[in-house]
Amino acid sequence: MRKSYLILPAILAAVFLLSAQQEKINTTIVGAGGKPALAVIDFKGSGSQPFMSAFNSTLYGDLQNSGLFDLVAKSLYPLNNPQRPEDLKPEDNRQGFALQDWQAAPTKASHLAFGYTAAVNGVLALYGNLYDTRQQNLQSAQLMTGRYTGSLDEAGAIKVAHEFANDIIQKFGGTGSLLGSRIYFVSNRTRFDEIMVMDWDGNNQKPLTSLKSLSIMPAVSPDGTRIAFTTYAKGTPRIMMVNTETGRQLPFYNQEASLNTTPNFTPDGKQIYYASSASGTTQIFAANIDGQGFRRITHRDAICVEPKVNPKNPNFLLFVSGPSAQQIYRMNADGADVQRITNGEGEASNPSWSPDGQRIAFSWTRGYAKGDWNIFVMDVGSGQYTQLTHSEGKNENPVWAPDGRHLVFASTRGGRSQIYTMLADGSQVKQLTQQGTNRYPVWGVK
Repeated sequence: MRKSYLILPAILAAVFLLSAQQEKINTTIVGAGGKPALAVIDFKGSGSQPFMSAFNSTLYGDLQNSGLFDLVAKSLYPLNNPQRPEDLKPEDNRQGFALQDWQAAPTKASHLAFGYTAAVNGVLALYGNLYDTRQQNLQSAQLMTGRYTGSLDEAGAIKVAHEFANDIIQKFGGTGSLLGSRIYFVSNRTRFDEIMVMDWDGNNQKPLTSLKSLSIMPAVSPDGTRIAFTTYAKGTPRIMMVNTETGRQLPFYNQEASLNTTPNFTPDGKQIYYASSASGTTQIFAANIDGQGFRRITHRDAICVEPKVNPKNPNFLLFVSGPSAQQIYRMNADGADVQRITNGEGEASNPSWSPDGQRIAFSWTRGYAKGDWNIFVMDVGSGQYTQLTHSEGKNENPVWAPDGRHLVFASTRGGRSQIYTMLADGSQVKQLTQQGTNRYPVWGVK
């Protein structure tokens, strides 16, 4: 077993010495990229104009990063831009107040998002609208209208922009939501490797633990209330569990072993799988959420780590094992019917199930020198895979977002390891961390 146990010499040594709400719209494909062509007008704000730059950039960024739309360039917009539904007219001679003005060249938008904000009784109120420009009747063209409120400052403007964007995304068939989700990761920016947390877009980065030790490999519970991870805070590597809001340690019993690591929760949040050297060679175990009632699952002559439970069918697990170069295997929850799902080429690790339980993201050295990792996505049923990163440093620990469209991962493409997100097709890569060395991201709901 090599790999991220290459990144973590202490764990590597230990392992080897002992034997990672609303109805949806069915749209006609109209954009150049096979997606709805969405025009997003810059909003203006009465009494809130100083915050509109942050609002507009957030709204546009969320919609662009969703991967659902072809956003129409603002240089192609008509001269006039509506702010309220009553601004719209049946015809406007291509001036911008008629929906056909937006559907026609050069704009060619199939959908139009517009609105405004205002300071109302000391709060910021957003009035947002979404229209289908292809409908001739204004009433049938209105797909969504909503009112959102936030604090009368930049933070409030960003909040309501996120909420409006999220509703648009959900309206167009987005599954799951990033709104309110958080990313947990390991960072050494406080000198020690501690667990940190940030918003899904990289904002509000802050430490969750202060153990002044090496803490790695976090896993977040399905409801987002607790996080389990491996820590050296008490000597040998053990599993610790903490509350995600307070950082308060929660009860977890570690069986006697020189290594307990790589925890993962079951979909109902009532059990946990992990790897332990309690039986000699490191194997997969299962236990209650407090660590009690543990039982051995695998009985292989090779090291077994990184158990990952299918979110839709908890009877199926992935794990990483040898006997020589590490590969990804699938088995039943009781350890039966073990099958290798990677082809044996190179080394494969860090499997992560998509929310629908149909695909996995993982790290693989296929086609590259030993230790050069890239991220792939595989359809588990067919075995077909797609490579998402290509020789841009080491790319590891991919984890799916709740929306099933994004991945978070760690990469050394800029030098030190940092946290990035991208769409599950490898596009729209965005760097979230800058300070220190940052690894082992996991995405959880709030």
